[in-house]
Amino acid sequence: MRKKAILLLLLVVTLLSGCWDVSEPQRMYYIHGVGIDFKDDQYEIFLQIIDFSHVAKSEQPNPQATQAEIGRAKGKTMEEAFFELYRSIDQKVFWGHMTYLLLSEEAMKSEHAVPIIDSFLRHRETRYQIWAYCTQDAIEDILLITPIINKSLTASKLSNPLNTHTQESLVEPINLRKLIIGLNEPSHEVSLPLVTINKNWEMADQSSEETALTGVGVLSKDGFKGFIKDEAVRGMQWMNNETKRGELTFKLDGDERDYLTTTLKKIGVDIHPIIKNNQVTFEIELHYDVTVNGFKGKLTADQIRKKTIQVVKKEIKTTYEEALKKDIDIYRLSEVLYRKDVKLWKKLQKDGKIKLTSDSISKIDVNVNKVNPGRKTYSETIDE
Repeated sequence: MRKKAILLLLLVVTLLSGCWDVSEPQRMYYIHGVGIDFKDDQYEIFLQIIDFSHVAKSEQPNPQATQAEIGRAKGKTMEEAFFELYRSIDQKVFWGHMTYLLLSEEAMKSEHAVPIIDSFLRHRETRYQIWAYCTQDAIEDILLITPIINKSLTASKLSNPLNTHTQESLVEPINLRKLIIGLNEPSHEVSLPLVTINKNWEMADQSSEETALTGVGVLSKDGFKGFIKDEAVRGMQWMNNETKRGELTFKLDGDERDYLTTTLKKIGVDIHPIIKNNQVTFEIELHYDVTVNGFKGKLTADQIRKKTIQVVKKEIKTTYEEALKKDIDIYRLSEVLYRKDVKLWKKLQKDGKIKLTSDSISKIDVNVNKVNPGRKTYSETIDE
């Protein structure tokens, strides 16, 4: 009798599925992007749920199909708002494919910005590779934007900012891993890319909206420091070894010709703290290659070299001065001293930062490695 019972038990066990507690993929909703706002002492959350059935077969989805839907809810805590949405959803929600987090200006300004980021890191399904952004525009409008030519949302700028970073590197993308490192190390500040809505594109029957990264919002452990955007942010790209490619547009000195645009690549930056009488200043050494794009008239490599050096120095100083107005260590000079001379850093630091002034950058030495005319000559390709 006992043997029969054991055999029956073994037969039943073999019929059981080894994955009985796993949800079927087609019976789940997938979070792609999350937006967080903070109004009237309440969290307002936006969940972007993507339909992966239009992604698996091709990057070009069915134009008649809905690529994503946006859920919206409010709560005294984020968790309360999430559960409010769970009540109105039809399937289990999976967070493992969450790609980016978007914070509104009000969410950045509130003392809850750092706890918001911490909450996403603590969730067991989310990852450190999630991209982080901020915006001054309406979050819902940004989440509803689809890529041009109706590409899949997984190919959007917010989903994968590295797609275009090699072509134009005004603002460096940042994920949650780098964000946490930046907040934990001097100067305990981090720059989140600022997302704006751009209307540069048009379709046959209507205008098309797209997202653009036009500046940064600076967050510290103590709160939000402010935005640096448009022309004021341009110096950041020349002070970053991660910059792949940037452009400069200018007129040559004493010349009435049209504007000239050059492309800067292979950026190399070294910052040297100069210590004297327990005081510190910083010398910046910068290297890059220049490629000349379309132009009129005859040019020389020396003319281009001289002007690009002048404009790069000006943009670096402009960004630095704009950041000082908001008490921002935009080039993370405090961290440079921390790495080079931690004993002096401990003497000078206050709340993880050293005091910076307009004279803290004592020297900017810019070196142009090579000036490439694009062809073999600096003469015009087509003679007038």
